[in-house]
Amino acid sequence: MKKWLIPVIVIAVIVMGFYKWGVGFNNTAVRLNENVGEAWGNVQTSYQRRNDLIGNLVKTVQGAADFERSTLTDVIEARAKATSTTINPENITPEQLKQFNEAQGGLSSALSRLLVSVERYPDLKANQNFLKLQDELTSTENTIQTARVRYNEAIKPYNNHVKTFPNSLLAGLFNFDAKPYFDAEAGAEKPVDVDFDFK
Repeated sequence: MKKWLIPVIVIAVIVMGFYKWGVGFNNTAVRLNENVGEAWGNVQTSYQRRNDLIGNLVKTVQGAADFERSTLTDVIEARAKATSTTINPENITPEQLKQFNEAQGGLSSALSRLLVSVERYPDLKANQNFLKLQDELTSTENTIQTARVRYNEAIKPYNNHVKTFPNSLLAGLFNFDAKPYFDAEAGAEKPVDVDFDFK
């Protein structure tokens, strides 16, 4: 064997090793990123279901002529803000996720105030459409929670893949950035203030 052939073979083996590592990293990152995208789609679908139900709920409540208009207005405005906040899961940032979470939290808060104020309207509380929508909203809130947990579960293997060494070297070259997790909504750590007014 010619002496010059040995270094060429060694270089070829090293190059092939790097190539296989790069391809393996990229393909795994793409697959994991797709899982994150699918999980984010499920989060959005759950929130969209809630937004659709809230629209129907507002129409039902509007039928009660003496219902507090300011409460309805708050829900309508919070819903508009929540539906206008969109995120592309390919390049999601912590700031975008925080903004999305705040908009959804604002809608949850306005919806809670609406449901509490309904207690003062016996006819509305007995309305079958309203009761059905209220049940569906409760179910949808559980679905949203599940979708958020599954989104976080999809992010963990992706982030582990792109943040661990030596993969982190390739992650920047191939534009695979770590993705933020869903955090609890602001104020979730505080106890709920329950005020029963029996007057």
